[in-house]
Amino acid sequence: MTDHRTSPDVLSAPDVDGLQTRTVTTLMGSQVMGGIGVASGIAVAALMAAEISGRDDLSGLANTTQVLGGALMTIPVAALMAARGRRAGLVAAYLVGTVGAALAITAAVVGHFWLLLLGTALFGASSTANSQARYAAVDLAPPSRRGRHLSLVVWATTIGSVLGPNILGPGKQLAGALGLPPLAGAWVFSAAGFLVAATLIHLLLRPDPLLTARALADHGAPPGPRVGQRGSVVHGLRAIIASPVTRLGTIAVTAGHVVMVAVMVMTPIHMSHGHAEVEVIGFVISIHILGMYGLSPVAGYLTDRWGARPVIVTGAVIQVAACVLAATSRTGWSLGLLAGLFLLGLGWSCTMVAGSNLVVAGAAVHDRASVQGASDLVMGLSAATAGGLAGVVVQHLGYDWLGAAGALVALLLGAYTVLSARRTVSPAPGRTPAR
Repeated sequence: MTDHRTSPDVLSAPDVDGLQTRTVTTLMGSQVMGGIGVASGIAVAALMAAEISGRDDLSGLANTTQVLGGALMTIPVAALMAARGRRAGLVAAYLVGTVGAALAITAAVVGHFWLLLLGTALFGASSTANSQARYAAVDLAPPSRRGRHLSLVVWATTIGSVLGPNILGPGKQLAGALGLPPLAGAWVFSAAGFLVAATLIHLLLRPDPLLTARALADHGAPPGPRVGQRGSVVHGLRAIIASPVTRLGTIAVTAGHVVMVAVMVMTPIHMSHGHAEVEVIGFVISIHILGMYGLSPVAGYLTDRWGARPVIVTGAVIQVAACVLAATSRTGWSLGLLAGLFLLGLGWSCTMVAGSNLVVAGAAVHDRASVQGASDLVMGLSAATAGGLAGVVVQHLGYDWLGAAGALVALLLGAYTVLSARRTVSPAPGRTPAR
């Protein structure tokens, strides 16, 4: 059985269920390794940028270019997935991320700030892979369980993402053994994690879930010309604008991600100003990442049971509380900051899982790659802008003002979701009603 020949003639309902189980299991395994890679690099990016450049106001650019690179990478990845399926796109993204980690290590050795930014930009491709994997998890999922299946893959990132920041200590020891600067050890773990994730996807994500979903949809379509595979992000943007469901989903994932990135990327700097040790900073970031992924199955279950809109509103309210706690925390280390960063991640989880569910529900199967790529592009570009501005805000106004701005964005998301008209997508091939 090959990807391009997969069809309902050879896949019965039990076969589809079995393939979906294997798909989710494979993606969970790759997310663990990818999570180690992404979290290890993110935890030290701002600190390394500040160390190399000698300027705190430029420290946010490392994470900003990482987010920007991840956003822009969705364009070729979406096109590749549309043409060749999920496996090809995910493997390519992880390999580009590996190259980015190698360049970051080189930048640490030679002390070159712009080389570091190039490395973090390419490193962002790994975030594209981690992000797009959530959509691969629901290509064959029954509509009533999409939220849970999507959230399981998001949840799997918990293991690697929580472990990543906490291996900063071993990373320093590894760097010493390799003759590298102390912070460069984290990027070595990143490269290794990405290579293992790419190998798992290449070997085990077979048959390809997106190609299989298309074959199933085409089999049930009325006689006539088949719809082409539309991989253009421009087409995806048009589809998002035309659909109230995908539009709300995109706004939800974008706003929640903007708030999370802006506050999170500057927290290590806020803590370092209070002379917090790198291990303590890593612990706080790991608790934040635990909030992002650890309870995502709950968000998925509630999305399937309540509908997406109530979960989005819940996430927005949680992020408001998180930003208030962060804004009122003292410089350095405090329990209030720890609680705020955990809630920041939890609110993100609600908006991401529920918003992604709407993006899936509102897109026809042949449009999925382009719509989902366009949604992630908007999310990534917005978060990259927010991350860049966050350093300027902290430099000139303070971390408390950054927290206040994040609370305002979350509040606006909640208000928009409540006020938006309740609409249902008409059933069509590859589409299901959304709540």
